[in-house]
Amino acid sequence: MKQRKVRPRQAADSLRDEHDFSRGVRGKHSARYASGTNVVVLEPDVASAFPTTREVNDALRALAQIIRSRTSSRKSTDTSA
Repeated sequence: MKQRKVRPRQAADSLRDEHDFSRGVRGKHSARYASGTNVVVLEPDVASAFPTTREVNDALRALAQIIRSRTSSRKSTDTSA
C-alpha cells in the first residue's frame, strides 16, 4: 500500500484586511537604509558596560580621538628625526 505524503498544516491567514501589500515594492527603501546604517552586534559583556547607543558612540569617539592624536604625534616625531 502506498503511503500518502503528509503536508504540513498551513497557518490560518493572520493578515488583516486593512493590511494590503498587493501594490508593495519589495526592497524599495533597502539601498537608502543600508547606505545610512552600520549595525554592529556587541558581545553581552560589552553591551552591559554600554547600555545605550549614546554611551557606545561617546566611548568610540573618545577612543578615535586618542588614536588620531597618537597617530599624528608619531608622524610628527618621524618627520623631525
